[in-house]
Amino acid sequence: MTRFDLAVIGGGINGCGIARDAAGRGLAVCLCEMDDLASGTSSRSTGLIHGGLRYLEYYDFRLVRESLREREVLLGIAPHVVQPLRIVLPYRRGLRPAWLLRLGLFIYDHIGGRKRLPPTRMLDLARDPAGIPLKPRKFRTGFAFSDCRADDARLVVLNARDAADRGAAIRTRTKVVMARRHDRHWEITVEDQASRRRDIIAARALVNATGPWVEETLASCLGVQPPAHRRARLVKGIHIVVPQLFDHGGAYMFQNSDGRFIFALPHEGAHTLIGTTERDFSGNPAEVAAAAEEIQYLCDAVSEYFAQRVCATDVVRSYAGVRPLYDDRVGDAAAATRDYVLELDAPPEGAPLLSVFGGKITTHRRLAEVALDRLAPFLPSPNRHRAGWTAFATLPGGAACEAAALAQKLASDYPFLEPSHRGRLAATYGERAQRILAGARTTADLGRAFGATLTEAEVRYLMAEEFARTAADVLWRRTKLGLAFSDNDAAALDRFMAVASAPQTAR
Repeated sequence: MTRFDLAVIGGGINGCGIARDAAGRGLAVCLCEMDDLASGTSSRSTGLIHGGLRYLEYYDFRLVRESLREREVLLGIAPHVVQPLRIVLPYRRGLRPAWLLRLGLFIYDHIGGRKRLPPTRMLDLARDPAGIPLKPRKFRTGFAFSDCRADDARLVVLNARDAADRGAAIRTRTKVVMARRHDRHWEITVEDQASRRRDIIAARALVNATGPWVEETLASCLGVQPPAHRRARLVKGIHIVVPQLFDHGGAYMFQNSDGRFIFALPHEGAHTLIGTTERDFSGNPAEVAAAAEEIQYLCDAVSEYFAQRVCATDVVRSYAGVRPLYDDRVGDAAAATRDYVLELDAPPEGAPLLSVFGGKITTHRRLAEVALDRLAPFLPSPNRHRAGWTAFATLPGGAACEAAALAQKLASDYPFLEPSHRGRLAATYGERAQRILAGARTTADLGRAFGATLTEAEVRYLMAEEFARTAADVLWRRTKLGLAFSDNDAAALDRFMAVASAPQTAR
C-alpha cells in the first residue's frame, strides 16, 4: 500500500491547484482523476481571468477584490498563457444607466490593486474602431476596461505538471471507487479505467475537489451522509463559436434585455466565442449539452448589438459546462455566489476530509492556499514554512518571457518555422516550447505532420509530459486545435497515439 500525506480527488482547476501547492510545501501528494485533466467544467469556461464586474451588483466586494488581486498574480506567474484583454462595454439606452456603469468601472479599477493593466476609458463608438462591428447609429457611448484571458484547460494542465515536477503522483483515468477512514488515515480504493485494475492507497488527509460531482462523491465513494439540503447548486452554462465577427483583438461585454451580460471574444483562428447562459441543472454533468433554445438565446442576444446578425446556422461549435456553485438559496441562478466554500470534516478520532464547493478559475490559486491552511494542523509541520509560495513561482513555461518575445526568439533559433507555428508554440508552452523543438533544423525533423501545425514531436511531448492519451486530450484540452481537424484527421491522430503508447515488445 502506497502512503501519501494528501490525496486529492478531481483533476480540474481546484484539484490540480491544491495538488501543486501541497507538493511545493514538501508533502507527498496523489491526485486521481477519473477522466482526463480538465475534462469537465474546467475546460468549458469563457476563459476569462477577471474580477467579475457584475458581482459588484450583488455587493460581493470581497470576491471581486480577491479575484482582481489573483488576476495580477496569474499575469505574473503565467505570462505565456494569461494575456491582457481590453473589453468594450457599450451603453444601451433603457438598461443600466451610464453613470452606474461608470461608477462600477471606477470601483473595478481601484478595488483590487491594479498595477499591470491600463484603466477604464470612455469611448465614442461612432469614431472608435470598436464601434465598427456594431449596429450603426445605435451605440454612441461605450467603456473600455481591462481584464485578462487564458486557455482554461492549459492552466489546469500546467498546475498538474508543476505538481508532478515537485513529486506529486498525477493519476489520470483513475477513479476513486471507495474511501474509508481507518486508524487515523484514509484507505482509498482506486481503479484504472483502462485495465480495471484496482489498488489501495493510504493518505493522512483527503480533498474532494470533484466539481459537479462533489455531493455524489461524498455519498457514493466516501460514505458521508448528505445533509437535509443540498450544498451544491449545479448551474449550466453554454458557449457557441461562430465565424469571426470582429478583428481588432479586443472583446465585448453586452447587456442583455433580461439584465444578464454576454461576452464575445476572439477565438481560435478566425472565430468568435459567445457566452454564456445560466440555468439550473439536474442530471449527469457528463452528459450536459447545449440545447437549441440556449443557442438561439445567445444568437439573439449578440444580434442586438452586432451589425451582422448571428443565426443558429452560423454556429460551428457549441459546448456546455456545469458550474458547481455553493447553494446560498437565492432564486436566480445568475445571482448565486461565485465564491468558494471549503467544508472540513475532521472527527476527533478520524482523518480529515475537505470538500470544495464553488470557486472560479481566477481564484484557484488562492483557494488552494486556503485549503492547505485549513488542513495544516493534520499534516506534517514542515509544509507550513512554504505557505504562499505559489504567488511567486511561475507555472511551467512561464519563466523566460511573454509569448510575443518568446516567439521572436523562436524565429531566430528555428527560422524554418512558419510565424503562425512559432506563435502558437510560444503562447501554448512558453519557454518549454524549446523542449519540443530541441535539435530540429528543418520541419521534417519534427516528424509526422497531423495538420494545423501539429507535429509528431509536439504530440510525443504532450504524451510524455502533459498526461495526454487521446486525440481529444490533445485537440481540445492541450492545444485547442480541434476546430481545424476533421473527424478523419482526429481518428488518425488517435491511432498514432495508441501505437505510440503501446508497450514495445522485444524482438
